[in-house]
Amino acid sequence: MRYCSLILFFLMPIFSWSQNQEEVKTICIYKAIDNIVVDGILNEKSWDSAQTAGNFKQMFPFDTSTAKTQTLVRVTFDDNNLYISAVCFDSIVGKYVVQSLKRDFSYPVNDAFAVYIDCMSDQINGFCFGVNPLGVQREGVLSNGGGMGVTTIWDNKWTSEVKQFDDKWIVEMAIPFKSLRFKSGVDTWRINFSRNDLKRNENSVWSPVPRNFNVASLAFTGKMKFDEPKKKTSSNISIIPYVTGGVSQDYLTQTKEQYTYNGGLDAKIALSSSLNLDLTINPDFSQVEVDRQVTNLSRFSIFFPERRNFFIENSDLFERFGFRQIRPFFSRNIGLYKGQIIPILGGFRISGNINKKWRIGVMSMQTEHKRELGLESQNYSVAAISRNLFKRSNISFIFVNKQEVTTKGISDNLFNRIAGVDYNLQSANNKWFGKIFYHYSFTAQNLSNASANASFLSYATPKLSWEWNHEYVEKNYLADVGFVPRIYFYDPQTGITTRETYLRLEPIIRYKFYPKSKIINHHYPEIYVSHYLDSAFNSTEYQYQLSYNFSFQNTSLLSIKYRRNFIKLRIPVDITFTGNTPIIADDYYFENVLATYTSSSIKPLFGTATID
Repeated sequence: MRYCSLILFFLMPIFSWSQNQEEVKTICIYKAIDNIVVDGILNEKSWDSAQTAGNFKQMFPFDTSTAKTQTLVRVTFDDNNLYISAVCFDSIVGKYVVQSLKRDFSYPVNDAFAVYIDCMSDQINGFCFGVNPLGVQREGVLSNGGGMGVTTIWDNKWTSEVKQFDDKWIVEMAIPFKSLRFKSGVDTWRINFSRNDLKRNENSVWSPVPRNFNVASLAFTGKMKFDEPKKKTSSNISIIPYVTGGVSQDYLTQTKEQYTYNGGLDAKIALSSSLNLDLTINPDFSQVEVDRQVTNLSRFSIFFPERRNFFIENSDLFERFGFRQIRPFFSRNIGLYKGQIIPILGGFRISGNINKKWRIGVMSMQTEHKRELGLESQNYSVAAISRNLFKRSNISFIFVNKQEVTTKGISDNLFNRIAGVDYNLQSANNKWFGKIFYHYSFTAQNLSNASANASFLSYATPKLSWEWNHEYVEKNYLADVGFVPRIYFYDPQTGITTRETYLRLEPIIRYKFYPKSKIINHHYPEIYVSHYLDSAFNSTEYQYQLSYNFSFQNTSLLSIKYRRNFIKLRIPVDITFTGNTPIIADDYYFENVLATYTSSSIKPLFGTATID
């Protein structure tokens, strides 16, 4: 099984040569001739002389028609900012569909205008900025070609303003060049604009995107040509010191006042217009957004995304290695030990693009020693390098090292290391998408059976789409700075944790029908299989699912599914976690039929109902 990844590795470049034959839209951008005031009123002469991006095309409910609700976009710039204005025409009387006033709102369920910017023109990584009719902002980063959408955990400073009129709403945006990462001296970027008009139930784009792909896909961006090569702005250095203090006293026990204090420093230095150096000393994460509370009824750990600002920018460079449940590096393990917070002394990160082809990242963090936990100081280091290949594919290498550092120096016997290579495939026309990787972990015990490999390949057209996934993780693939929960089995009665090798096979296939109907947008059957096996190829868990799905023109959904499941329970489990009699270890088979209906998300009241 481990060798099938190598076979696919040599086959994947064949798919990468697939070309996108669609005509590429182009907009020329001219330097502003007067001062742009971001107020939602386009009365500057620069807007009058700017080229217009119009003639938006539908993406939903159809992708072969001109948009019924049109949008006119203009772009200009000065030495500091990229300015974007959009006139969003609206002929339907009524309130806009805005489901939340929270920053980083969900684009699919809100009226909004968004721009997708690919500064390196590699159609792999980019930025997204969006505004709804009430002026609420969202921003995020695009990785792996944008096919999986926008990651909104990235935050940055930019300005926008919205003005509403009877027949339109106008948005004006100023995006600092310091917030973007680009190569100095280049005169062409990739860009696209989208408009979600839920009153008319229409999603439209400037550069056409087939409706079977994500609207944020960078494969279908147009070109934005500057009238002069965009050069690096002035030096970009940001230093953020902090000081905290507090006093407390227990009046019941008449104890003396307890004084606390702390201080630290964060710094961001732009080494170039596309490469950053981040430094931190005694970082403070007290203002980080808390995790969403989740009830875990599974047998394995739940993944929670990174929310600490220092680790977020360019985080995809480190964390895109592996799969969702096979991560060689997960930054949330830095400063955490068995649920206990371990203070971080400091660290640095260099990340960004060297040029259009090469992208690098190096990070090293040092934590305190905690004598009460019997834990010495730890150094966490990771290095990654990525090289773009063909049109939109890339090959990446990673090295992760966790090293114990004692008062006597670096320990030769207490370390965990992982080295690996990932190949990420994306064809020019976006029909082929996938990845393949091979990783190996190293410990002082020099354990065998310490590798992990997997492959994922998908093919998508408006009608036919299929996916193939395999995962093979050996029991001694130890990722102390990663996230690999599936190999661990904890017995709460004995307190013993064991590790087991597993193989997963996960194919899926669907075929969509697009009827000429005012009610149904499309409907399709789907076959899905998820099958886990142990090292002897004995089944340990599977789910076979046959479903039929309906997507309606008003965005509501109906799905009817038949499932057959099997679970081999290795150890008794108390799923209530209350000390009740556990479910005995045995083989369990069960099947069910369920129907799920999700009402239209553009209505003021909507929800989901399931009959099982």
